[in-house]
Amino acid sequence: MSVVRLAYGETGLDLRVDPAVTTVVTPRHHQATEPPREILRRALRAPVAGPPLRERVRRGQTVAISACDGTRPQPRELMIPAILEELDGLVDLDDVVVLVATGTHRGNSEAELRRMFGDEVVDSVRIVNHDARDRGSLTWMGEIGAGVPVWLNSEWVAADVRITTGFVEPHFFAGFSGGPKLVAPGLAALETVLVLHDARRIGHPRAAWGVIEGNPVHDDVRAIADATGVTFGFDVVLNQDKEVVAAFGGNLLAMHAEAVRTAREVAMRPVPRLFDVVVTTNSGYPLDQNLYQAVKGMSAAYQVVKPGGTIVCAAECRDGFPDHGSYREVLASADSPAALLAEISARPVTVPDQWQVQIQARIQADCRVVMHTSYLSDAELATAHLRQTADISATVAEALAAAGPDARLCVLPEGPQTIPYVDEG
Repeated sequence: MSVVRLAYGETGLDLRVDPAVTTVVTPRHHQATEPPREILRRALRAPVAGPPLRERVRRGQTVAISACDGTRPQPRELMIPAILEELDGLVDLDDVVVLVATGTHRGNSEAELRRMFGDEVVDSVRIVNHDARDRGSLTWMGEIGAGVPVWLNSEWVAADVRITTGFVEPHFFAGFSGGPKLVAPGLAALETVLVLHDARRIGHPRAAWGVIEGNPVHDDVRAIADATGVTFGFDVVLNQDKEVVAAFGGNLLAMHAEAVRTAREVAMRPVPRLFDVVVTTNSGYPLDQNLYQAVKGMSAAYQVVKPGGTIVCAAECRDGFPDHGSYREVLASADSPAALLAEISARPVTVPDQWQVQIQARIQADCRVVMHTSYLSDAELATAHLRQTADISATVAEALAAAGPDARLCVLPEGPQTIPYVDEG
C-alpha cells in the first residue's frame, strides 16, 4: 500500500491505496521561479494587449477594483498592493474602492477581509462586499447577450477606471474562472445571475470544465463584460501550492484568453479510461468550506467515473451546507436525486442555489457519492441524499472489491485544481 495526501481543510488527509490499481491525477507542477511581486509588476507594465495600466489612468480619476470573495484562493494580498503601487501618484487612495465580487455568496466579515487582503490594504482603501440582492446598490445596464437582464454594482459602473482581478482555473460549468466573471456574475444582481445560470444554460453540453467558446454561460459572461466596459484585466495562474506562477494583464478578453491557455496546461490532465471509483477533494481550505462548493470536486470526479461507479469526496465543510441561501432546502425538496433533477429541469431558476443542485443531482443520479466531512453529521448529509464515511481508505477498498477484480481507482488529491478527461486518442 502507498499513501496519497489529500487536500482537506488546512491540514490535509492521508488516503491508503494500492498503487497497482490506482491512477493519481495531480497538477503539472509549475515552479514559481520569480518573486510574485516581479511577476505581477511585469503583467501590469507589459500587458498581453493594450497599454500598461498606468497609461490608462489619469490624475483625479476614481478607481474600482473587483476581487474574488473568500471562497477563492486568489492572492489578493499581493495583487491589490501591486495595483496600488502602479497607481501611486496618479490616484488618491480615497478615490479607490475594492469591490468583493461575491456574486450571490454571503459578504465577508472584517476579520475575513483582513485575512484576504492584509491589514495594510484594509486600512488604506475602502472595501465593499457586493450585494446581489440590494437593488438600491445596482444600476440597470440593459439586456445583453442571449436575453440577459443586466444589473451591475453601482460603484463599479460609476468608476472612471474599472479593474478586474482574479485567478484562472477550470470552472465546472463556466469553462474557466477569472477574467469577465469578475464583472458578472461577480458584481451582478441576483436577477442577472439567475438567468446566466438557468437550467437551459447549465444543462447545455458545452457548459463544462475547460470549455469557453460555444459555452452559453461563458458566451454571455464575456458579452456582459465587453458591453459594459473594463479598463484593465489582471489575472494570475497558481500552482498546487497556491503560488503565483504566471500573471496576465491588459485588455480583458485578450488577457483572459492567454491566461486560459496557461491554466489549461497546468490544470487539465488526460487519463486513459473511466474508473470504477474516484476519490476527490475540493482543494482544501478555503475552497472546501461548505458542501455547496464541494460540488465542484464531485463534478471533477464525475468526468472520469463509470456510470454507476462511486465518487468519494473529502471536503471539510466547516461552514456546513452553508446555512444561508436555499441550497439545503432545495436538496431536501425531492425524494431522490433523479426526482430532483426532473423537477429542476421542468421549472425556471428562482433561487441562486438551484444550478449547483442541478449539477449535484445529475451526478448523484448517475453514480454513488460518499462524503467525508468534519462538520456535517450523517443525518444532515442524508437530507442531501448523501452518505458519509469516517474512513475513506476502507470505503475505497470496499467499493473496489464490490466492482470486481479488474476495478480501477482514480485519485484527484487537489480536486478541481486538476480536471481529468478521457483521452480517446
